Amino acid sequence: MDWSHYRFRSVWDLDAPPDRVYAVLERAEEYPLWWPQVRAVEQVDPRTGIGHFRSFLPYEIEVTATELLRDPATGVLEAALRGDLEGWARWTVRPRGRGTRAVYEQEVEVRRMLMRRLAVPGRPAFRLNHALMMRAGRRGLAAHLAARRDAV
Repeated sequence: MDWSHYRFRSVWDLDAPPDRVYAVLERAEEYPLWWPQVRAVEQVDPRTGIGHFRSFLPYEIEVTATELLRDPATGVLEAALRGDLEGWARWTVRPRGRGTRAVYEQEVEVRRMLMRRLAVPGRPAFRLNHALMMRAGRRGLAAHLAARRDAV
């Protein structure tokens, strides 16, 4: 087993129509407005940005994301990742009842040296760190969508 390799899957059920959820998720440069662990996103060009992330553990991760797929018709957003993490990430947005189910999938290899050195003993903490970040992201997005609904 490669202890520096991770696969994540998070499911977010949201009380908003899929097109609204997709519209927010496709604007990665605005993630810091609603997702506390996304500290900054710098746009490099129309398809590429650099994200700075910090969750519970006291370290920041920097990742360059390059758009691979943006398809509103199928509800899919996918990006290649490089930097402290290398691999890919994908959002899939689908209707669910009166709302939306947004599924986030990520497969990455940790490239940051300290995290690689701590791969075995740190793996449970790294996974928990990611889970806490995703939980906060779901809450932040739900609140952001509700505030925008109330403002309309």
